[in-house]
Amino acid sequence: MISAELLQKSILRNINIALDEDIGSNLMTDSGDITAQLIPETEQAHARILTRESMVLAGRPWVDALFAQLDPSVKITWLAEEGQILAANTVFLELSGAARSLLTGERAALNFIQTLSGVATRVAEHVKHLEGLPTKLLDTRKTLPGLRIAEKYAVAIGGGQNHRLGLFDAFLIKENHILASGGIQQAIDTARRIAPNKPVEVEVENFDELNQALDAGADIIMLDNFSNDDMRCAVIHTAGRSKLEASGNITDVNLRSVAETGVDYISMGTLTKDIKAIDLSMRLVK
Repeated sequence: MISAELLQKSILRNINIALDEDIGSNLMTDSGDITAQLIPETEQAHARILTRESMVLAGRPWVDALFAQLDPSVKITWLAEEGQILAANTVFLELSGAARSLLTGERAALNFIQTLSGVATRVAEHVKHLEGLPTKLLDTRKTLPGLRIAEKYAVAIGGGQNHRLGLFDAFLIKENHILASGGIQQAIDTARRIAPNKPVEVEVENFDELNQALDAGADIIMLDNFSNDDMRCAVIHTAGRSKLEASGNITDVNLRSVAETGVDYISMGTLTKDIKAIDLSMRLVK
């Protein structure tokens, strides 16, 4: 769960980096955008932003913060809500203010919307496969560098759920951790001592490791590359003693069949790491 404080810090960090990439560190003026200086400083403009393909809208807080930083006098009018499904060629945002400011902020603003809406749209498409089933779709830490919180925010907008945000808020004990710790029992015992209030998840590759994780009291057990038949058996065998998460080689094609095995969660790295940005366009209008 992303706290409001963490989200706000992430947004500010993201927009500062985005603006610095385009106009340099002097964010109080538009002197860094030499092309915008072709336009008279007093010139006012009105712009409309539309999507050229269907999408789930995500990223409004980043756009609001970006223009508030760049030029607080820019008027932002949203014509769609965060999480709303939009048809192709829908105008969803209008901007009014200094022409220089609109054009300077255009690319950074569209980059956030096209990326985060791309994540939300992909997640929403996958969530449809789980309709009527209790299994929840989870993201992973396979995110674009610097956009971890932003992408996980977009996952939630699309109807998915967040796995751990990072290495700090939950244990995920994998093969190398097990090897270096001396075993599953030892790893879980140590985790309970280090941070007794943090959830402990263990990745297992076979039924022997599953039994060890159950005996050690894991909160969640990740079934790594289990077949559907083995997952069904694992669900029956576990009998609610631990939550079960399926992971590995899961696509939109087999997503529902995996969920039908009865696992509690399915995690997919492709929700955030293999993203197709949404095609957007901004046009100045009279």
